[in-house]
Amino acid sequence: MRRREFIAFVSGAAAAWPLFARGQQDERVRRVCYLSALAEGDLEGQSWITGLVQRLQELGWTNGRNIQVDIRFGDADVTRISMLAKELIELRPDVLFASGAPAAIALRQHTLSIPIVFGQVVDPVSVGFVTNLARPEGNITGFTSFEFSVGGKWLQLLKECAPSVDRIALVFDPTNPTWTAYLRTIEAAAASFGMRLTPASVRDAGEIAQHVATFARDPNGALVVLPAPAVNRHRETIITAATHHRLPTIFPFRYFTVNGGLMSYGSDPLEQHRRGASYVDRILRGANVAELPVQHPTKYELTINLKTAKALGLTIPPSLLARADEVIE
Repeated sequence: MRRREFIAFVSGAAAAWPLFARGQQDERVRRVCYLSALAEGDLEGQSWITGLVQRLQELGWTNGRNIQVDIRFGDADVTRISMLAKELIELRPDVLFASGAPAAIALRQHTLSIPIVFGQVVDPVSVGFVTNLARPEGNITGFTSFEFSVGGKWLQLLKECAPSVDRIALVFDPTNPTWTAYLRTIEAAAASFGMRLTPASVRDAGEIAQHVATFARDPNGALVVLPAPAVNRHRETIITAATHHRLPTIFPFRYFTVNGGLMSYGSDPLEQHRRGASYVDRILRGANVAELPVQHPTKYELTINLKTAKALGLTIPPSLLARADEVIE
């Protein structure tokens, strides 16, 4: 969906609101504020919001009629995300939705009372959101995107795809608080696979290109890309650099592979947003956050891009192709 179409979809029903309001003055319009850690022009992120709004409509909440959805984009900038979080809270919404850990952290820092539903958060316990996944005791709950143990699966898939790999560069955003926990689990898995691990922090496109070029000077290397807003922002740069230097790479989400990455293994952010809409609905109808347990993904999807594999000089084993949920020719 193009940006213009996206904005029209999310706000379109608002045009009919004045006419409706004259006949329905007694119906209260509820306010939901959405904070994304991604950039406004990120089409993938826009599709997640569209999925959220569509699901809310299926549940009886029409934007501009009985609900008002306010949206802000942080563009992977922690300072901007914090400023926008404060701005949204000052609107006094009924529910806040946070897409990504930086957005959830910023909203939680500014309110301990307004209900927050999150998506795209890895470990809400380690970042201090909850202590009990089954019964959140504060004002925040939601849907996790991964468990840290997935790091071992990423290495296993890389080894199957490229058996000679014995060096891994871990591409991460240093401002994302979850990367250290990933590092610990992937270090342990790397040792079992006989791999050496090299952390590679990324903040801008130039740094990405430099890290990848330096790492590629020695043979038998591969990349593991951790989920983070800054990584999403520079995904095309990462994909291009990995392909140019012929480095097998595994990404956390399908859209990386659709955009030209070799392989991805992860949950579906769109599905998380649709599931998150059900929590927003229940809160608007009176449910307490403590009644809504933090939920893990119900499925991980493996996607392989054969065109990229060919460009890297790789032949994907039939056994791996047979297990893929999607193969891009």
